[in-house]
Amino acid sequence: MQQTKNRWLIVLAAIGIHISIGSVYAWSVLTRPIMEAMGFTLQQVTWTFSLAILFLGTSAGFLGTYVERLGPRKSGLIAAAFFGSGMLGTAYALSQHSLALLYLFYGVIGGIGLGTGYITPVSTLVKWFPNNRGLATGLAIMGFGFASLIAGPVMQLLIAKYGLVANFIIMGCAYVIVMVCSALYLEPPKAASISSKGTHKVQLEANQPKQYTVKEAMRTWQFYALWWVFFTNITCGIGLLAVASPMAQEVIQMSPMAAASMVGIIGLLNGGGRIVWSTISDYIGRRNTYIAFFAIEIVAFYLLAGVQGSFMFQALIFIIITCYGGGFSCMPAYLSDIYGTKQLSAIHGRILTAWGLAGIAGPLLLSQLYERTHSYSVTLYFFSACFVLSLILAIVLKFKASIK
Repeated sequence: MQQTKNRWLIVLAAIGIHISIGSVYAWSVLTRPIMEAMGFTLQQVTWTFSLAILFLGTSAGFLGTYVERLGPRKSGLIAAAFFGSGMLGTAYALSQHSLALLYLFYGVIGGIGLGTGYITPVSTLVKWFPNNRGLATGLAIMGFGFASLIAGPVMQLLIAKYGLVANFIIMGCAYVIVMVCSALYLEPPKAASISSKGTHKVQLEANQPKQYTVKEAMRTWQFYALWWVFFTNITCGIGLLAVASPMAQEVIQMSPMAAASMVGIIGLLNGGGRIVWSTISDYIGRRNTYIAFFAIEIVAFYLLAGVQGSFMFQALIFIIITCYGGGFSCMPAYLSDIYGTKQLSAIHGRILTAWGLAGIAGPLLLSQLYERTHSYSVTLYFFSACFVLSLILAIVLKFKASIK
């Protein structure tokens, strides 16, 4: 009998890929050093991050079918090649003081590596953990959320000691090594290795949904309902993330140091929320989990708009961020519940186009509303109202998600 791989090492390999590409969330650490060294404006530097998120979503959407066809090992190596090239190319762009090359390497090439790497382990993990899909995908996607907690301090240290260009060279080489090693271990399970218990396998096959192709999935209204609730959750969440520190300083007069500490806790809860909520979803179901997300966020955003106390302000932000992170980790499992695992990477990739658009829409919407009203309250009330529609859709999906 052929020996199979350890599924927990498969999880570790998935985390290796996600914790590498998740360093994009540490971009704010690089903003000021790049501005000072290159003479670029804040808007120019921030647009690099927006481009990376945009190409993450678009590449995941368009390359998902190829990722499924090539398998996790080859697609993981492709992700490593693009992301590593993006990091090393960014070092070259900064050495040449070229904004166009910065956009090309970090935003476009690196962004394609982000999108390919993000969806690569998902369907593999779901197949290895058929009865704990939320836990499995949550573990990997948790790595993406936690990555900035590791990458941020390391990048600060490298920049201070070796300089901005050397930082990207060192981190780029390190990420390539981690991603290549992780990709080489990834593979889907053999049919007989899903479980060591024969009775479990019979039960699994009986509970499997119909296996949809990406084209079949996109012909269903449920796909577009899920796309919208995903888009809303990310738009409002990433908009809040973009202004958490300045809003805390303006609304409750928090000191810059205290606001920075709050941002650090947000990073922890963004990652922690991914694993906690995805695990909960294995017990209460993905449909009920998304209803809980939006019910909580309606109340939390509404209260946040009028809160004055420091404790309540931070508590509400932390609650919102856990739901934001949980929305990422529960989505692959939700899709597999409805559409099966046959082309999960491709279907998940199409849904991730919402992330690419939300990465631009969230900060842009918030900044536009703030400039017009000079208040965060209007934006927060607007976000609360957006979740009302998402809650309605989540309730409809609870009772109508099954496809006949």
